[in-house]
Amino acid sequence: MKRNALCPADESASGAAQHAAVSGRVPVALIAVGAKGAARPASVQPAAGPLPNTHFDRIGGAPAIRRLTERFYHHMDTLPEAAAIRAMHPADLTRSKDTLYKYLVGWMGGPPLYAAERGQPRLRHVHLPFSIGDAERDAWMACMNLALSEAVADESFRLEIAQAFQKTASFLRNRSNISPVANQPRTKP
Repeated sequence: MKRNALCPADESASGAAQHAAVSGRVPVALIAVGAKGAARPASVQPAAGPLPNTHFDRIGGAPAIRRLTERFYHHMDTLPEAAAIRAMHPADLTRSKDTLYKYLVGWMGGPPLYAAERGQPRLRHVHLPFSIGDAERDAWMACMNLALSEAVADESFRLEIAQAFQKTASFLRNRSNISPVANQPRTKP
């Protein structure tokens, strides 16, 4: 069987190659590893196009993520409980919106726009200069939950995304006065 040039043996077992094989974004061979660790093509899958099962596809692609980002920053700008996190951002939110949009596109399984421009996201490192505790996490989640309720129609999918955001927002806390119980995401708009 001829080896697919898109998936050479030295990188065929990498996450990127496996993701490409699973997502259907490029026609690559599935890889099997032999007894001595040598990668070899196991079978060739037809290039039937991308599978609509990534979060990126489920949310509605780039336009839906753009709307989510716009609504998120709208709420950050207008909710009194978000004043503290709004103060952590520049007056002009254009760059912040663009950065979040690019990050979310890649995070949800779309093109890696953020990583292509800035390298791998190091969220904790990027957020270390800001004092983030429970109140800031909860304010961020309030804005995101409102934005999700406006941009994501499927309630179960909205909850799934909100739970992932909750974990990330909790991970970014860097102040000692954090509580062990995380705020639960909203399930109803």
